[in-house]
Amino acid sequence: MFDDRSPIYRQIAEQIKADVLRGVLRADDQVMSTNQYAAHHRINPATAAKAFQQLVDEGVVYKRRGIGMFVSPDAAEKLRAERRERFFLDVVHPMVVEARMIDISLAEIRHHLEGLDDHRRS
Repeated sequence: MFDDRSPIYRQIAEQIKADVLRGVLRADDQVMSTNQYAAHHRINPATAAKAFQQLVDEGVVYKRRGIGMFVSPDAAEKLRAERRERFFLDVVHPMVVEARMIDISLAEIRHHLEGLDDHRRS
């Protein structure tokens, strides 16, 4: 499940965020405790705790004292907004810069993208 590309706690946080975006975890769903998560994935509980603290700090999950961690009501909306912004900065902007360097117009890009969308619907 984990790779060497980034710290395990970040991978845990990203996996939980992905589960929220995919609808596997919904608003106010309880998530595994840090100890359960650590035992299930055979990792250090401190690593799991660090991931969950990051998610709390980012507003993705919240704590109910003595009960556990739960998905924040606005987590999916917040994550989608962040991902959309990152998509435009990391994908669209560099694509447009490259297109301009090789004389591809925005109209050509739009036409190509619409063709992909039409093909996907078929």
